[in-house]
Amino acid sequence: MATLDFTGLTALPAQVWGGVRLVPLVRDRPITDLRLHARLYGDDGESVVALPASAAYTAYIPHGFVATWSDAPAATYGTHLTSPTPASTVRLHFHRRMARREDRNRLRFLPLHLAMEGYLALHFNGPTVLWDEWSQRAIRRGLSPRSEQAYAGAQVEGLADALKLFEIHPGQCGVMLYVADALAAAFVVPHPDDYRALHATLLLDMYGELIHHYALLSAPVPAFHARLNETYVESLDDLRAAASRQSAEWTSFHSNTMATALLHTNYDIRRVHQAGRYTLSRFLPGFRPKEENHIGEVITDQRGRTAYLKTFRLSESQIRRGHLLNTLAAHDWHLGAAAESLGIAPAAFTQRLEAAGFAYLLREDVLARHRAESRRSTTP
Repeated sequence: MATLDFTGLTALPAQVWGGVRLVPLVRDRPITDLRLHARLYGDDGESVVALPASAAYTAYIPHGFVATWSDAPAATYGTHLTSPTPASTVRLHFHRRMARREDRNRLRFLPLHLAMEGYLALHFNGPTVLWDEWSQRAIRRGLSPRSEQAYAGAQVEGLADALKLFEIHPGQCGVMLYVADALAAAFVVPHPDDYRALHATLLLDMYGELIHHYALLSAPVPAFHARLNETYVESLDDLRAAASRQSAEWTSFHSNTMATALLHTNYDIRRVHQAGRYTLSRFLPGFRPKEENHIGEVITDQRGRTAYLKTFRLSESQIRRGHLLNTLAAHDWHLGAAAESLGIAPAAFTQRLEAAGFAYLLREDVLARHRAESRRSTTP
């Protein structure tokens, strides 16, 4: 377990458009030996999945990055969408990993797909101990299949206008995106040229249901204006010192108040690929119900400092599912022990599993018995 290291990154005063607030992140010293490059998926004839000749598969890959640990230039990523006639269910063989080395100094990966793959794979194999309560499907297939829904950035109300109108600061290497003052995403890249090239790809990223609803329903958020005490400003030097204090106070307020749930949380960080002195990893939170939880991927240097970061905020239902799976895994998938750890009866725990969409993991007779127990406990 570890926290995200934002050493070398400073938050500047935010810019506001409607319900969207963007907080620029600038680097003290840009990273020059790691850069992000563009690659349009499908432009080299490679496929992501292999299918039978009579089958068709439709997929949307919003964008991807190629990390190169050299001094080559960077550019934006494109999109690729094909729409052949949909086929019935077929067996897919995935032969391209989410992160794949292209040559000695190039690594291709799909941003946010690494993070979501980690979330969907959470305890994917199902019960590790074959207790009597689990169904044959749970034993044979685990949690397969699992799916999650997300919205493209273009569907987040006000985001397109905000990205078009907001100023990109000199030295800016990232941004913290807030919608209705809820942290929607963090995006960090190694170099200012990378950020200028990839700024618009925030519209192609995935955002959760919570963020989409906040953007649609929220009122405009207030701007934070600096207020200087003119009593103590008698010269340009005084004004400069007062402005510097305000900038420092804003940075502290942002790190310790607005972004505290992201920056001051321990994550389960798993390495995906080693690229020279840099490590590409994905991370999962502790799945704390009724709190802010983020998944994401990060590239760190040999000291653990963040060179690249992209995050996705989980909805409350996604947090609950992760919490239930972690609780079961921590107690060897024993229903009674898991329920006891939460201070509830097994029947109540079964209700939570059913509400989270995991009822298929239990045998029908066990599920029916627990439903009956729940009805009896609620009957006056």
